Amino acid sequence: MLVDGAQGISRAVLVLKLLAREADAGLRLVDLADAAQLTRPTMHRLLKALVVQGMAVQDAATRRYRLGPLVFELGLAAAHRFNLRDLSMATLADLAQTTGDTTFLFVRSGDDAVCINRIQGTYPVQTPALPLGSRQPLGVSAGGLALLAALPAADQGRIIEAIAPRLGAYGDLDADDVRAHCALVLKVGYAHIANRAVPGISALGVPVYGESGLLLAAITVAATHNRMTGARVQEIVPLLRAAAQSMGTLLQQ
Repeated sequence: MLVDGAQGISRAVLVLKLLAREADAGLRLVDLADAAQLTRPTMHRLLKALVVQGMAVQDAATRRYRLGPLVFELGLAAAHRFNLRDLSMATLADLAQTTGDTTFLFVRSGDDAVCINRIQGTYPVQTPALPLGSRQPLGVSAGGLALLAALPAADQGRIIEAIAPRLGAYGDLDADDVRAHCALVLKVGYAHIANRAVPGISALGVPVYGESGLLLAAITVAATHNRMTGARVQEIVPLLRAAAQSMGTLLQQ
């Protein structure tokens, strides 16, 4: 039976969402069929149509499917309405006002976390200004750690191996430390980095998810190490989570 009409569109969108979640590694036909609860012949027809339209590509060596170039082109066309930096302004400003500390927005770029927005807090002693566009390996900053820990375990492992040679620039941080930090994030639900990315600075971070659970960014709050006491961590984490939820909801409107 051919897949057409509204049902076919819904299924195609589901496939694109699944591919977006595994953007780096890609997915096999059998993985996609199982995840979408479709037969393999039906999934094969869907993928063939998406490949023809440029919305999916298949790696000739691994036979895995990934998002295609048309998805990127469509994203560029809609970018002015879904600019993360612009959309994060109000949320980051409110969080900075409430906490008194500097807030940041990070996005993933390959194996790095990139700072794309920053709002200075009102507390007299602030953290050093992290330049917009600056990047560090995932797992080094609170934002990067929140992003890394939110990825599938297989992606985490690959990324940690890839960034291991670069971790020496951040004190005695090594791959085992990053693995342990990721495990702790999954246990407590937030990232906490102290005296790593920037000496004397502590930061907290949580991921921001869009529709269907797609990882979009990470929000962080940074303060001097002495100011970020255990009690203050417990005060800020709920505010961070609320801000991340607010931004995720905004992006779905």
